[in-house]
Amino acid sequence: MTLAHHICPVCEATCGLDIHIEQGKVIAIRGQESDSFSQGYICPKGVALKDLQDDPDRLRTPLIKRDGAFHEASWDEAFAEIEQRLIAIRTAHGHDSVAVSVGNPAGHKFGVMLYVGRLMKALGSRNIYSASTLDQMPKQLSSGLMFGSWLTIPIPDIERCDFLLMLGANPMASNGSLWTVPDFRGKAKALRERGGQLVVVDPRRTETAEIASRHLPIRPGGDAFLMLGMVHTLFAEGLVRLGRIESHVAGVDELHQAITPFSPEAVSARCGIAADDIRELARALAKAERAAVYGRLGTCTQAHGTLASWLIDVLNVLTGHLDEPGCAMFAKSAAFSSNTEGKPGSGKGVVTGRHHSRVSGAPEVFGELPMGCLAEEIETEGAGQVKALITLASNPVLSAPNGTRLAKAFDQLDFMLSYDIYLNETTRHADVILPGLAPLEDAHFDVALPQFAYRNHVRYSAAVLPAPAGHLRDWQILVKLIGIVNGKGAAADVQQLDDEMLLAELQRSFGDNAPSVMREISAHTGPERRLDLSLRSGPYGDGFGQKPEGLTLAKVAAAEGGIDLGPLQPRIPEVLRTPSGKVELAPSLLLADLQRAAGDMARPLPEMVIIGRRHVRSNNSWMHNLPLLAKGPFRCTAIVNPADAARLKLADGALARIAGRDGQAIEAQVEVSDSVMPGVLSLPHGWGHHLPGAQLSVAAERPGANLNTVLDERLRDPLSGNAVLGGVAVEVTAA
Repeated sequence: MTLAHHICPVCEATCGLDIHIEQGKVIAIRGQESDSFSQGYICPKGVALKDLQDDPDRLRTPLIKRDGAFHEASWDEAFAEIEQRLIAIRTAHGHDSVAVSVGNPAGHKFGVMLYVGRLMKALGSRNIYSASTLDQMPKQLSSGLMFGSWLTIPIPDIERCDFLLMLGANPMASNGSLWTVPDFRGKAKALRERGGQLVVVDPRRTETAEIASRHLPIRPGGDAFLMLGMVHTLFAEGLVRLGRIESHVAGVDELHQAITPFSPEAVSARCGIAADDIRELARALAKAERAAVYGRLGTCTQAHGTLASWLIDVLNVLTGHLDEPGCAMFAKSAAFSSNTEGKPGSGKGVVTGRHHSRVSGAPEVFGELPMGCLAEEIETEGAGQVKALITLASNPVLSAPNGTRLAKAFDQLDFMLSYDIYLNETTRHADVILPGLAPLEDAHFDVALPQFAYRNHVRYSAAVLPAPAGHLRDWQILVKLIGIVNGKGAAADVQQLDDEMLLAELQRSFGDNAPSVMREISAHTGPERRLDLSLRSGPYGDGFGQKPEGLTLAKVAAAEGGIDLGPLQPRIPEVLRTPSGKVELAPSLLLADLQRAAGDMARPLPEMVIIGRRHVRSNNSWMHNLPLLAKGPFRCTAIVNPADAARLKLADGALARIAGRDGQAIEAQVEVSDSVMPGVLSLPHGWGHHLPGAQLSVAAERPGANLNTVLDERLRDPLSGNAVLGGVAVEVTAA
């Protein structure tokens, strides 16, 4: 038996794994005690990588659809089919006729993360969509406006924090989200043991709320109103303390004036929290010496997602809890971070609305259009109509609102290409499917997630199992597609294409020194070569020999368990990339949106709304096919409060009919529990594995109900384009 180490690529915790291998087969997976970051922690998803490796449903060869049926094909045949059909569409209808949809798993794929942007640039299409507008775009937008770059997101310094206020987040299930924090339970326990407090604000008594010092139920979609009331209190009671960063903050007076209408009494009914409780929470936050406010999915996937995301950091700033030890701080990533590149302390900031969607007029944000616009862009005729679609580890038929409409739209496409490991609810519509490697068959480096890590670190893991003979790595697949789009042909040499791309990029960055830099990193190819470049030119790097003690890929790869780079350190003003060089507390886009919030306070609240939920054994739709995670109690239940169950005549274990705005309805098994507040129904995300043509045998045994079927793709946060997935009105009856 041999022992290998690998970074878990399933969720944001990025735990180190011990992989026990015997005769080329994985026999066990355990937490890696020597991992410098996760220190032996592991959750069931990491153990389930063995099931994924062995899954008979996982695709291992390209598929081409002929006469409505999929047939196995060689890689050469698949790329020839792509070249013939995709280029013809692009030539006839223009660059915007080809859309791209990128799913959440792509964010955990080393090669995809480093090459998908290059594919998008080659395509030149405005029709770019991703899971970000189903998840996190409000936080990226608010952070970009406040701090100057999209991924400069403050996270709690939990190991030194004494008061943690958490809204719409459940890290007991997620191990953090836009906050890379393995073993949250252990860290939260340590916080409590040193006398600290964890306060959870959520419509449901989540797994995280169960271990909290206090749980405050809130009306779904009410987070922005709660925080506006808290900000109002800080100003009204003279509790604003900017601390060390005061000279680096702009917009305090403008903010003070703008929040005048949002007293605790004014917002109380909208958020469902008493005015006295709002004031008490604001005072406790202001009084705490080391405190942080953190919010996640629940604060993003609502009508006021960008306002809520902004107000989280407004509270951190106003109470002196930004960029201080034990408070909300900025990680310093060893590679691929825009806030460690260029001139420190100021920059270009971020811009939105550089173009708009053709049908709805939704603004571009971070180079993307809202996922809720994709179906209409396919259905609506005219110049710029989407005729072809490339999906990369993306399953929007299950993960996006009104997937029924999307599925019908996909059948109207002239061509669809999918990169995926499964024939699932989305890829069943494709004409060509290119299979990705299983995670243990490829190298791994977390490109984005160290920017949200609770502690600075750097780790790299090589593949622990050989790839099947002839199987391309992720980056090679994308480079082949880039070559096809650029007219190089399906038979072009991948290495030569990558060399040409990289040298051109180096010439833009290093000028005449580009050839020498190219030679410095020539020991590697593909994403490893780009990683070595970023590490060596990054904040901890060796500067290509100028700092011998600095990082290189060889040094990182040789360090079992990675390299600990120390606790988070204050970074303001160096981290900022705003044009003013200051933290922009009152961006005009957000102040203007307060008028929409003020109007919303007077609207009547629906009788029953729906929210999603997470489970530690279920990350996204593709994980429901793994036996280890699928076993145990059925988890796709509709949780309702006992008072609502009595009123609606719903029986525990029976079926409920849940209908959305346009009559779209699902049936789900009822679970009666006081863990949700009255007027709220909770159903998990990513289920609905009953659609014909998908080949997910384990998931199909208990398909569950698809929450997103009853959600309206037209409901979006207008600033970020993010889908509204929580607090949506539904009609619930006994089935």
